[in-house]
Amino acid sequence: MLFVVTGPSGCGKSTILRHILKDIRRVRFSVSHTTRPKRPSEQDGREYHFVDKAEFERLIARNRFLEWAEVHGHYYGTSRAEVSEKGKVGDVILDIDVQGARQVRDRRPDSVFVFIMPPRYAELRRRLRERGEDGPSVVQRRLRNARSEVRDVGLFDYVVINDKLDRAVLELEAVILSSRCRTDARMPELRSILATFK
Repeated sequence: MLFVVTGPSGCGKSTILRHILKDIRRVRFSVSHTTRPKRPSEQDGREYHFVDKAEFERLIARNRFLEWAEVHGHYYGTSRAEVSEKGKVGDVILDIDVQGARQVRDRRPDSVFVFIMPPRYAELRRRLRERGEDGPSVVQRRLRNARSEVRDVGLFDYVVINDKLDRAVLELEAVILSSRCRTDARMPELRSILATFK
């Protein structure tokens, strides 16, 4: 199953997903590609595959992305191969922007779409400023983008409001576990069970 998690920059997606990946078995994180410069706290291949613009554009030309977009002045994209490879051993989670989520909805409508909502604009602004990894102009651009991104919340299957981290993690865990129990998701297992009732 493919889980698409999105929300404005600074809403806490990465923090929530770190907990999810520790707490839930058979969930794999798909590491996106980006042309954005690496932050001091980041490691290539862990948060992102950091590539230059020319390499990213080569990957676009070869149709290697499930989704890609230019966001905050940089390219971001999800590798088809990585989603496929990680999907062989469990569910896959994407941490992507709203533009990318729209593309995945068109290409993989069977996915589960989750929007992480900050509790209020002032809190989002505080988080982005206190993160200390982006300059003031980048923070302002991310806040401007957030105003339009939150308007798309109605396009998503689930919304997690990240006002308290523990609760937000539990809510996303509930979405993942309940989605795994959907009849269509369990049909391969159910067929063998039903066969015993003949």
